[in-house]
Amino acid sequence: QYDPNKHHRRSIRLKEYDYSQAGYYFVTICCQNHECFFAPVGAPLVVAHPQPNILSNSNDPNPTPKSQIALNDAGKMIETEWEALPGRFPNIELHEFIVMPNHFHAILEIRPENTESTDNPLNSESQRTHTLGEIIATFKSVTTVKYMEGVKASGWKRFEGKLWQRNYYEHIIRTSTAFDNIANYIINNPAQW
Repeated sequence: QYDPNKHHRRSIRLKEYDYSQAGYYFVTICCQNHECFFAPVGAPLVVAHPQPNILSNSNDPNPTPKSQIALNDAGKMIETEWEALPGRFPNIELHEFIVMPNHFHAILEIRPENTESTDNPLNSESQRTHTLGEIIATFKSVTTVKYMEGVKASGWKRFEGKLWQRNYYEHIIRTSTAFDNIANYIINNPAQW
């Protein structure tokens, strides 16, 4: 039974920060119990070709290819659903991201709200600025449902309780140097696995 004196659910978010405001956010989401659902341990690396970094000081139109984990079908589903998020939240833009066997890293940008399109009450909900928490909750919910479908239809590895841990880690990116450092961390994550 829940006892508020024993079971403290402390938020790891900044208390006074508005997580719907425009900015860049580094997000890490881990699988429950750190189980490897998206690729087996020891999965080989494959080469992918990233997009040029918009905040980087480099003007190189052909960035260095990066390594990524050879994902199973569940991991590919995670990639697909992340890439589909701007269709659900028009005010976001996705930057570097990587699906690892048991976690996920990404840089997400929340853009300023488009005030011209919110004049129409029919568009107000789809155009309102959502919080980072709402965006991540949607991603976790959609991927959990799709994963459960994969368990039933394709025999994906079952999970107990939840696919994802209850919380997620976020960091507000405030400078282009920080953006570059985090993007490089994401790019190099598979080589460190």
